[in-house]
Amino acid sequence: MWRKLLGVLSVIFILFMAVLFIIYIMKGDSSRWQVALGGILVSALPLFILRFKNNPFNIPIIIGYYFFLFCSLYLGSIASFYLHHKWWDSTLHFYKGVYVGIVGIALFKNMIRASIRNEVSSWILFLFVLSLSVLASALWEIYEFLGDITFTHTMQRGGNKDTMLDLLFGLAGGILVAVYAKVRKQTV
Repeated sequence: MWRKLLGVLSVIFILFMAVLFIIYIMKGDSSRWQVALGGILVSALPLFILRFKNNPFNIPIIIGYYFFLFCSLYLGSIASFYLHHKWWDSTLHFYKGVYVGIVGIALFKNMIRASIRNEVSSWILFLFVLSLSVLASALWEIYEFLGDITFTHTMQRGGNKDTMLDLLFGLAGGILVAVYAKVRKQTV
């Protein structure tokens, strides 16, 4: 079932972004057509998961990915929520921290055999989940920086303050999930 859902969500989002790409390229809105083009690419990425027999990601994780894309690409950039709602950027960075932490838990469960998993310290799980969230936040900020110096000049409007707040909110989301994972592992 997850394969079908992944395929359907990917195709729907690719078509949605392709329509936006065509609309904004015809209007000459370079900022928005570039976001839509990027949306086509990142919405196709999960299709590579279909090549794996042992998929570590469940349906809520897949839906969470497309929810993030919709909120960041469409609502954030194309519908200008980033400009009109100051809290939008920080909220998405917090969500991303939580989301990547949950992905970290899924990867841990999938990649570590159950017999060995029980022997792994809850602190190792905590550090793994937190590190993955922090890495995702750092990579996202690098993406924003590179995007600004090469294409858009609009991703880091707040400069260093924006970057630091984004990293702090991503860290907060990661800490929340890492603490949950640690406590949950200790009780199991």
